[in-house]
Amino acid sequence: MSTVRQVVLDTETTGLYANDGHRIVEIGCVEIVNRRLSGRTLHQYLNPERDVEARAQEIHGLSRERLESEPRFADVAERILDFVAGAEVLIHNAPFDLGFLDAELERIGRPAFAESCDGVIDTLAMARAMHPGKRNSLDSLCDRYGISNAHRTLHGALLDAELLADVFLAMTRGQESLEMLAADDAGAVDARHPGDEWPPRLRQISATAEELAAHRQLLDGIEAERNSPALWQDPDAGE
Repeated sequence: MSTVRQVVLDTETTGLYANDGHRIVEIGCVEIVNRRLSGRTLHQYLNPERDVEARAQEIHGLSRERLESEPRFADVAERILDFVAGAEVLIHNAPFDLGFLDAELERIGRPAFAESCDGVIDTLAMARAMHPGKRNSLDSLCDRYGISNAHRTLHGALLDAELLADVFLAMTRGQESLEMLAADDAGAVDARHPGDEWPPRLRQISATAEELAAHRQLLDGIEAERNSPALWQDPDAGE
């Protein structure tokens, strides 16, 4: 059986919108090989070279002062890209993280992130398809699959990547059983069509610049009407 390598990735940022110049302050990656945690991880704090919004700091606890001595994204970009090279990357609410990763890479003249790996799967979209009508934040999925997250008092890129790795393996445990059954019974009828991808990859659809601008305008309207800040982001993605 060929080796299947996956990398679970998470980021923390200075704010909500990469298009407004917000930056990545932390990145965490966890490697899965043939559906088992390999023990290899990548964790890096980053100097964003700008202020951190108060709401963002409440979420991850990282201030500009704390991060000033950390390397800049350009200094560690090669190490990050080397870690994900050849792997399928799993991200919860992938369009958010990819927007920031692509912006950082564009600043240093590098191609979009997806060109450096073997595809990206949005685990939030996967969870919503599996559990329609239910909350599918990381905390909710930990509760649903019996994964302890009691130590998660603040968001952290490596911690969240580790929790998401456990959640992903729990969500897809049935696929592992099917693959083992297929390997044990070479004479079984394969219901897949030739050329089908297995497990099936969810198609990633990113918001356009116009859609992001409209979303921002909607949030601004909510803030004005309620005279209080709108939610930091989609509650399914931000918990």
